[in-house]
Amino acid sequence: MSRKFLFVLILSTTALAACAPQQARLVSAAQTAKPTWAFEASDVPVEEDYKFGKLDNGLRYVIRSNAMPQGQALVRMVVNVGSLDEADDERGYAHYVEHMAFNGSTNVPEGEMIKLLERQGLAFGADTNASTGFERTEYKLDLPRNDPALLDTALMLMRETASELTISEAAVARERGVILSEKRDRNTFALRNFEDQMQFLHPQARYASRLPIGTEETLNAATAERLRAFWRREYVPAQTTLLVVGDFPVEAVEAAIKARFADWRPAPAEPQPLAGPFDPKAGPREDIFLDQALSERVTVSRDGPWLDEPDTLAQRRENLLRQIGYGIVNRRLLRRTREANAPFRGAGVGTSDSFREGRATNMIVETVDGGWKRGLQAATEEYRRALEYGFTQAEVAEQIANARTSARNAAASESTRSHGTLLGAVLALVTDDIVPDKPSRSLERLEAFIPEITPDKVLAALKRELVPLEQPLIRFQGRREPIGGTEALREAWDAAFKAKVSKPESKAGGAFAYTDFGPAGQVVSDVTEPRYGIRQLRFANGVMLNLKRTDLTKDRVLVRLSLDGGSMLATRDKPLAVQMMAVFGQGGLGKHSRDELDSLLAGRTVGVGLGGAAETFAAGATTTPADLELQLQVLAAQLTDPGYRPEGEVLYRQSINNLFAALGATPDSALSGALGGILSDNDPRFSLGKVEDYRKLTFAQLKDSVSDRLAKGAIELALVGDFDEARAIALVAKTLGALPPREATFQPYAEQRERSFTNDRSRRVLRHKGAKDQALLTLHWPTRDGEDLKQAIALDLLERVVQVELTDTLREALGKAYSPGVSANSPRVWRGYGTFALRASVDVKEVATTRAAMRSLLEELRKAPVSADVVQRARAPLLENLDAVLKTNAGWMSLADRVQSKPDGLDRFANSRAIITALTAADLLALARRYLDPDQGLEILVLPEGVEP
Repeated sequence: MSRKFLFVLILSTTALAACAPQQARLVSAAQTAKPTWAFEASDVPVEEDYKFGKLDNGLRYVIRSNAMPQGQALVRMVVNVGSLDEADDERGYAHYVEHMAFNGSTNVPEGEMIKLLERQGLAFGADTNASTGFERTEYKLDLPRNDPALLDTALMLMRETASELTISEAAVARERGVILSEKRDRNTFALRNFEDQMQFLHPQARYASRLPIGTEETLNAATAERLRAFWRREYVPAQTTLLVVGDFPVEAVEAAIKARFADWRPAPAEPQPLAGPFDPKAGPREDIFLDQALSERVTVSRDGPWLDEPDTLAQRRENLLRQIGYGIVNRRLLRRTREANAPFRGAGVGTSDSFREGRATNMIVETVDGGWKRGLQAATEEYRRALEYGFTQAEVAEQIANARTSARNAAASESTRSHGTLLGAVLALVTDDIVPDKPSRSLERLEAFIPEITPDKVLAALKRELVPLEQPLIRFQGRREPIGGTEALREAWDAAFKAKVSKPESKAGGAFAYTDFGPAGQVVSDVTEPRYGIRQLRFANGVMLNLKRTDLTKDRVLVRLSLDGGSMLATRDKPLAVQMMAVFGQGGLGKHSRDELDSLLAGRTVGVGLGGAAETFAAGATTTPADLELQLQVLAAQLTDPGYRPEGEVLYRQSINNLFAALGATPDSALSGALGGILSDNDPRFSLGKVEDYRKLTFAQLKDSVSDRLAKGAIELALVGDFDEARAIALVAKTLGALPPREATFQPYAEQRERSFTNDRSRRVLRHKGAKDQALLTLHWPTRDGEDLKQAIALDLLERVVQVELTDTLREALGKAYSPGVSANSPRVWRGYGTFALRASVDVKEVATTRAAMRSLLEELRKAPVSADVVQRARAPLLENLDAVLKTNAGWMSLADRVQSKPDGLDRFANSRAIITALTAADLLALARRYLDPDQGLEILVLPEGVEP
């Protein structure tokens, strides 16, 4: 199995990209003679409902017919080519080719692929995407309909990418600007920290010089001819796997795949070069990396040889024992973060594969600034305690309970797994040789193995994988250098490693203390809305309950509680009144600390936490029918006996300090810190304010602010999913329905709903501390609130139209920006208040050009109606999103949540399709003329420090 190296995972995302080398290649043993599918050499039974196939040309495919969500499908093409395959002068080519896949092919004219998909309802980015990493490139299409013609279009586009790209010189030149823009946007403190980390840990490794995004030198030198050569060399059938999971017959998909791909000519597949070397004998070294935006962290690492452990039943048992061992160690570390004077903010120990060439054990310790030595000592103590004394039976039992519950939940919902879940399982086969098996069979094996699990076996398994942290590599990152530098790091480690450690203390068990809330409440009203079948009940104490039973996901219940209050309690005089609700759950309960709750709730599918929203305090969770009663007891306990324990305060202050320390590190963080204040003329409710004000906040102040709402505020509870309605009503009656009387309605908060948009439209210039070539140009306008449904939807459609046009202009035509954005916000929270905004991250040298392009676009939008094609490209994804709402429990929850306190929500949903369909280009023209006057837009420009506008 290939569990990716911890730090490699951070970077193998859509954000970074590249491709392959022509030089002599070192090949790992893992890449030599392999079966077509990993399950052919494994005793793990593969799930029968997948259809596996291989064409004569070498292309593999996997098909799974599935109806959750109904009428949709996911299509993926995985090509085993990434930045490891690139020669020194090809760095960035794999990612470049990924971009060129959207820029013209034999049968799809340049610039038409995205448009074609948008007309079919696939939004660019959300439903149409691709990513390139070190080892592979993945193309992704999410189909909103099970239309055979749409499936054929999807497969046609995949085939075009595989073998029919044109890669014209003009397209390469234009896309170069987009890729360089992406590279510029990614050049943040986080990336620089990662680069330093790679070079420190594995200075000789190939992957350390193969960030998928490439280098400016190689990207600027790329030509159409060289990119085509790379593409032809690497994109071959034997390197490619097609995956289709969705609501289509298997036979029809297989026939379509063969029709599209059978005539793709086979070609030799060059083996991928090694990512290493990873030296298990690397001597002790230290490293310090500083940046004002980085929180303090010490990482202790040791490399070891790769453990070639194919996926077998025996290996899965071994992996479970290891999982339990790491789980206990990290549970102990988590417990230390919940001390009133916690030695660290967070810590973890784990071992993962370095590709398929090595493994590494890492201990990571996050501390407050200046606290690294104490944190390292405490974390090392727990690491050594585990290895010297092992684990207790109670600790093992807690981890087993969590593993068992996870397996039971997966088995219970086996017949209603989503496309995404099934796709994820088979992607693990394609990328990591992990055999997809039925959750029910996995559960049977787990139950049979659990009696054999002992603390001694867990410790032995952990030691078999863990690389002892002796003479390790030690890396420090933070805002200021540790006193004593690298020598102090080594000395602190040596001292911690030699210190005496004691046996772990046994933790006494217990029972959840909140099971009796008084006599069960009585239902005083019970009606069912006829169109959508949402049952609406009210208890005598005022609690509202909304029920929607579905069979979309078996054995799952979505729970959402809304309590009157939220940000409405924040006033100009007390703008931070409810800020600490972000850590309310960390304060635990009166009779249980948060740490005790984690142990008490082990093996139960229950969520803990109550957070703040604009109008309410809200708690959301996914539970099971068996755990629904406990989930409701936890919710009731949070309302009646919150703990307000000091560990929550500690966590809050640590988070706030890091937030403010990182402000201005990037253009986005500089804008986010200032935007609310600018738009509101420094209304303190929407302005960030001073860090000192946040540091003064306490749970005592929060208690004063929210106690009345917790005790009296209106409550509306929604349950959606697989449950028995009569039982659910009885359980709510015993918990929330049994509480003392509540207010019957949510408060209007008329004064708090007043919010204004500044009349000062003069240009504002903000400063950031990031790269000197990064600028962020934004334009903002006031619009209106969302009370008028037609106007709100029209603004949403206008947003999509402007997004289409802005992307076509700044990205596709000019190549100035990687991801220009548009946002329309028409909330119903603030009276008369809404916003519309454009943004583009560009080179500082391109600000004037970008501003002119934006202005020209706005003027065109206000001059004449956009084409019918642009309206269709904007409208189709909105309609598909609307049609998808009732295909998931989450979609149903969006209707059931607060359906009693906001009864017009169902009418709004029912009328939305007709409104979207009826809107015309003329309507959008009128809206643009009303709101998007370039001369009335507020420009906020974010520039690097020291760079003039």
